Amino acid sequence: QVQPVESGGGSVQTGGSLRLSCAAPGVFDSSYCMGWFKQASGKEREGVAAIDSDGSTAYAEGVKGRFTISGDNAKNTLYLQMSDLKPEDTAMYFCAVDRRRCLPLVAAGKLPLEVDFSYWGQGTQVTVSP
Repeated sequence: QVQPVESGGGSVQTGGSLRLSCAAPGVFDSSYCMGWFKQASGKEREGVAAIDSDGSTAYAEGVKGRFTISGDNAKNTLYLQMSDLKPEDTAMYFCAVDRRRCLPLVAAGKLPLEVDFSYWGQGTQVTVSP
């Protein structure tokens, strides 16, 4: 059983930066697919970024060049570095984990769907003010 735990959310102004963290003990010991999703108030949850255990990554079109997903095997932690934040980035951000790889998808620049992930964190709120 995996229980991801997110942290690092907060309130920033437009143009600011935040780094989200997702602690996931035991995941980095073997193959995996991990991702970040966001859910804005009144909207569906949507994928933001994903990473396969070989290091391949994929991003939603609206965050390319601004967000970077990475994993630290030694710390068993997934990160999402967010820069040049915009009000439309305001949402609850969720960490998602699965022990199945998602390499074909992310290598093609595509994001896995919600159903592709077995384990979810509780979320961390990001608020970007104008």
